Amino acid sequence: MTIKIDKKIMKYEVLKDGGSAAALPERVTQTSSGQDTGTDNVVHMHEKLERPEMLVGSTYKIKTPLSEHALYVTINDLVLNPGTSHEKRRPFEIFINSKNMDHFQWIVALTRIISAVFRKGGDVTFLVEELRSVFDPRGGYFKKGGHYMPSLVAEIGDAIENHLKMIGLIADEGLDEAQKKLIAEKRKQYEESADVAMATETDTEGSFPTGAKLCYKCSTKAVIKMDGCMTCLSCGESKCG
Repeated sequence: MTIKIDKKIMKYEVLKDGGSAAALPERVTQTSSGQDTGTDNVVHMHEKLERPEMLVGSTYKIKTPLSEHALYVTINDLVLNPGTSHEKRRPFEIFINSKNMDHFQWIVALTRIISAVFRKGGDVTFLVEELRSVFDPRGGYFKKGGHYMPSLVAEIGDAIENHLKMIGLIADEGLDEAQKKLIAEKRKQYEESADVAMATETDTEGSFPTGAKLCYKCSTKAVIKMDGCMTCLSCGESKCG
Protein backbone atom coordinates (compact mmCIF):
# COMPACT_ATOMS: atom_id res chain seq x y z
CA MET A 1 0.00 0.00 0.00
CA THR A 2 1.37 3.42 -0.97
CA ILE A 3 1.36 6.08 1.72
CA LYS A 4 1.70 9.73 0.77
CA ILE A 5 3.92 11.74 3.11
CA ASP A 6 2.82 15.36 3.15
CA LYS A 7 4.79 16.49 6.20
CA LYS A 8 8.47 17.00 6.84
CA ILE A 9 10.15 13.83 8.15
CA MET A 10 11.50 14.67 11.62
CA LYS A 11 12.49 11.18 12.79
CA TYR A 12 12.55 7.60 11.61
CA GLU A 13 13.44 4.17 12.98
CA VAL A 14 13.63 0.55 11.74
CA LEU A 15 10.93 -1.85 12.94
CA LYS A 16 12.03 -5.19 14.33
CA ASP A 17 10.64 -8.44 12.98
CA GLY A 18 7.02 -8.78 13.89
CA GLY A 19 6.74 -5.11 14.70
CA SER A 20 4.06 -2.85 13.31
CA ALA A 21 3.45 0.80 12.86
CA ALA A 22 1.07 0.69 15.82
CA ALA A 23 4.01 -0.17 18.07
CA LEU A 24 5.80 3.08 17.28
CA PRO A 25 5.73 5.81 19.92
CA GLU A 26 2.98 8.32 19.44
CA ARG A 27 4.07 11.37 17.46
CA VAL A 28 3.12 14.88 18.28
CA THR A 29 0.30 16.48 16.39
CA GLN A 30 -1.19 19.92 16.63
CA THR A 31 -4.84 20.55 17.13
CA SER A 32 -6.82 23.04 15.11
CA SER A 33 -6.41 25.51 17.95
CA GLY A 34 -2.62 25.33 17.57
CA GLN A 35 -2.00 23.60 20.91
CA ASP A 36 0.53 20.75 20.76
CA THR A 37 -0.15 17.34 22.30
CA GLY A 38 3.45 16.35 23.04
CA THR A 39 7.05 17.44 22.85
CA ASP A 40 8.58 15.73 19.78
CA ASN A 41 7.70 18.62 17.49
CA VAL A 42 9.01 21.36 19.77
CA VAL A 43 11.42 23.55 17.80
CA HIS A 44 14.64 24.53 19.56
CA MET A 45 17.12 27.19 18.53
CA HIS A 46 19.80 25.97 16.11
CA GLU A 47 21.99 27.45 13.40
CA LYS A 48 19.98 26.02 10.48
CA LEU A 49 16.84 27.98 11.31
CA GLU A 50 16.17 30.49 8.57
CA ARG A 51 15.63 34.13 9.42
CA PRO A 52 11.97 35.14 9.00
CA GLU A 53 11.00 38.38 7.29
CA MET A 54 10.21 40.06 10.62
CA LEU A 55 11.75 39.73 14.07
CA VAL A 56 10.77 41.30 17.38
CA GLY A 57 13.44 43.03 19.42
CA SER A 58 14.54 45.78 21.78
CA THR A 59 17.04 48.62 21.57
CA TYR A 60 19.21 49.72 24.51
CA LYS A 61 20.99 53.08 24.72
CA ILE A 62 24.54 53.19 26.08
CA LYS A 63 25.95 56.62 26.91
CA THR A 64 29.45 56.63 28.32
CA PRO A 65 31.86 59.41 29.34
CA LEU A 66 34.35 57.86 26.91
CA SER A 67 32.54 59.17 23.85
CA GLU A 68 30.47 62.16 22.84
CA HIS A 69 28.03 59.93 20.99
CA ALA A 70 25.83 57.17 22.42
CA LEU A 71 25.75 53.55 21.28
CA TYR A 72 22.48 51.85 20.46
CA VAL A 73 22.37 48.07 20.99
CA THR A 74 19.51 46.30 19.20
CA ILE A 75 18.80 42.63 19.95
CA ASN A 76 16.25 40.85 17.76
CA ASP A 77 14.50 37.67 18.92
CA LEU A 78 13.06 34.68 17.10
CA VAL A 79 9.71 33.46 18.44
CA LEU A 80 9.80 29.65 18.61
CA ASN A 81 6.68 27.44 18.64
CA PRO A 82 4.23 30.36 18.34
CA GLY A 83 0.69 29.67 19.48
CA THR A 84 1.67 26.66 21.62
CA SER A 85 2.43 26.09 25.27
CA HIS A 86 6.13 25.92 24.30
CA GLU A 87 6.24 29.43 22.82
CA LYS A 88 9.39 31.28 23.78
CA ARG A 89 11.67 34.07 22.55
CA ARG A 90 15.32 33.42 21.82
CA PRO A 91 17.93 36.00 20.73
CA PHE A 92 18.77 35.71 17.04
CA GLU A 93 20.95 38.69 16.13
CA ILE A 94 22.48 41.86 17.54
CA PHE A 95 23.33 45.23 15.99
CA ILE A 96 25.34 48.09 17.50
CA ASN A 97 25.12 51.55 15.94
CA SER A 98 26.75 54.88 16.76
CA LYS A 99 27.83 58.13 15.12
CA ASN A 100 31.27 57.52 16.60
CA MET A 101 33.27 55.53 14.03
CA ASP A 102 36.37 55.08 16.21
CA HIS A 103 35.31 51.58 17.27
CA PHE A 104 33.59 50.58 14.01
CA GLN A 105 35.91 47.68 13.15
CA TRP A 106 35.76 45.77 16.42
CA ILE A 107 32.06 46.54 16.93
CA VAL A 108 31.20 44.91 13.57
CA ALA A 109 33.33 41.89 14.49
CA LEU A 110 31.70 41.66 17.92
CA THR A 111 28.14 41.82 16.55
CA ARG A 112 28.83 39.07 14.01
CA ILE A 113 30.39 36.76 16.59
CA ILE A 114 27.62 37.32 19.15
CA SER A 115 24.93 36.82 16.48
CA ALA A 116 26.59 33.55 15.44
CA VAL A 117 26.55 32.35 19.07
CA PHE A 118 22.86 33.32 19.37
CA ARG A 119 21.94 31.31 16.27
CA LYS A 120 23.91 28.29 17.43
CA GLY A 121 21.39 27.84 20.25
CA GLY A 122 21.94 26.23 23.61
CA ASP A 123 22.99 28.20 26.67
CA VAL A 124 24.08 31.65 25.48
CA THR A 125 24.03 33.28 28.91
CA PHE A 126 27.78 32.72 29.29
CA LEU A 127 28.29 35.68 26.92
CA VAL A 128 27.28 38.07 29.71
CA GLU A 129 30.10 37.08 32.06
CA GLU A 130 32.63 36.89 29.22
CA LEU A 131 31.87 40.45 28.10
CA ARG A 132 31.57 41.89 31.61
CA SER A 133 35.03 40.56 32.49
CA VAL A 134 36.69 42.73 29.80
CA PHE A 135 38.67 45.59 31.37
CA ASP A 136 39.82 48.75 29.63
CA PRO A 137 43.56 49.34 30.26
CA ARG A 138 42.81 53.09 30.50
CA GLY A 139 40.36 52.43 33.34
CA GLY A 140 36.61 52.08 33.64
CA TYR A 141 33.90 54.59 34.47
CA PHE A 142 30.78 55.04 36.57
CA LYS A 143 27.33 54.98 34.99
CA LYS A 144 24.60 57.26 36.25
CA GLY A 145 23.49 55.87 39.58
CA GLY A 146 27.02 54.93 40.67
CA HIS A 147 27.31 51.56 38.90
CA TYR A 148 30.90 50.84 37.87
CA MET A 149 31.69 49.62 34.35
CA PRO A 150 35.23 48.33 33.69
CA SER A 151 34.91 48.92 29.91
CA LEU A 152 32.57 49.73 27.05
CA VAL A 153 32.47 46.03 26.14
CA ALA A 154 31.34 45.25 29.69
CA GLU A 155 28.43 47.66 29.34
CA ILE A 156 27.40 45.93 26.11
CA GLY A 157 27.39 42.71 28.14
CA ASP A 158 25.24 44.49 30.72
CA ALA A 159 22.71 45.40 28.00
CA ILE A 160 22.63 41.79 26.81
CA GLU A 161 22.03 40.62 30.39
CA ASN A 162 19.07 43.00 30.74
CA HIS A 163 17.60 41.63 27.52
CA LEU A 164 18.08 37.98 28.51
CA LYS A 165 16.35 38.73 31.81
CA MET A 166 13.45 40.32 29.95
CA ILE A 167 12.86 37.25 27.74
CA GLY A 168 13.32 34.82 30.63
CA LEU A 169 16.70 33.26 29.78
CA ILE A 170 18.27 34.63 32.97
CA ALA A 171 16.44 34.63 36.27
CA ASP A 172 16.16 38.10 37.76
CA GLU A 173 17.60 37.56 41.25
CA GLY A 174 16.57 40.92 42.61
CA LEU A 175 16.06 41.83 46.22
CA ASP A 176 12.93 40.56 47.90
CA GLU A 177 10.52 42.89 49.68
CA ALA A 178 12.07 42.27 53.11
CA GLN A 179 15.56 43.19 51.83
CA LYS A 180 14.24 46.30 50.08
CA LYS A 181 12.50 47.38 53.27
CA LEU A 182 15.65 46.83 55.34
CA ILE A 183 17.80 48.85 52.92
CA ALA A 184 15.24 51.67 52.88
CA GLU A 185 15.29 51.76 56.69
CA LYS A 186 19.10 51.77 56.80
CA ARG A 187 19.23 54.57 54.26
CA LYS A 188 16.72 56.65 56.21
CA GLN A 189 18.67 56.14 59.43
CA TYR A 190 21.89 57.19 57.74
CA GLU A 191 20.34 60.36 56.32
CA GLU A 192 18.82 61.32 59.67
CA SER A 193 21.89 60.58 61.79
CA ALA A 194 24.55 62.00 59.48
CA ASP A 195 22.33 64.69 57.94
CA VAL A 196 24.04 64.14 54.56
CA ALA A 197 23.06 65.70 51.28
CA MET A 198 22.00 63.17 48.71
CA ALA A 199 22.93 63.44 45.04
CA THR A 200 20.56 65.68 43.12
CA GLU A 201 20.39 63.70 39.86
CA THR A 202 16.79 62.94 38.98
CA ASP A 203 17.28 60.85 35.85
CA THR A 204 18.91 57.89 37.57
CA GLU A 205 17.40 54.78 39.07
CA GLY A 206 18.68 55.78 42.48
CA SER A 207 21.10 58.17 44.12
CA PHE A 208 23.47 57.43 46.97
CA PRO A 209 25.24 59.55 49.61
CA THR A 210 28.26 61.51 48.53
CA GLY A 211 31.40 59.81 49.77
CA ALA A 212 29.94 56.31 49.43
CA LYS A 213 32.44 53.61 48.48
CA LEU A 214 32.35 51.00 45.74
CA CYS A 215 30.61 47.70 46.56
CA TYR A 216 32.69 44.70 45.49
CA LYS A 217 29.55 42.60 45.02
CA CYS A 218 27.29 44.75 42.81
CA SER A 219 29.93 47.28 41.58
CA THR A 220 27.83 50.23 42.72
CA LYS A 221 29.21 53.21 44.61
CA ALA A 222 26.76 52.81 47.50
CA VAL A 223 28.69 51.45 50.50
CA ILE A 224 28.38 53.49 53.69
CA LYS A 225 29.31 52.86 57.34
CA MET A 226 26.33 52.23 59.59
CA ASP A 227 26.35 50.94 63.17
CA GLY A 228 30.03 50.12 62.77
CA CYS A 229 29.45 48.03 59.62
CA MET A 230 30.11 48.80 55.97
CA THR A 231 26.71 48.33 54.28
CA CYS A 232 25.73 48.62 50.60
CA LEU A 233 22.54 50.61 50.01
CA SER A 234 22.13 49.00 46.58
CA CYS A 235 22.35 45.24 47.14
CA GLY A 236 22.34 45.01 50.95
CA GLU A 237 25.80 43.45 51.24
CA SER A 238 27.25 43.96 54.73
CA LYS A 239 30.57 43.16 56.38
CA CYS A 240 28.62 42.06 59.44
CA GLY A 241 26.42 39.63 57.50
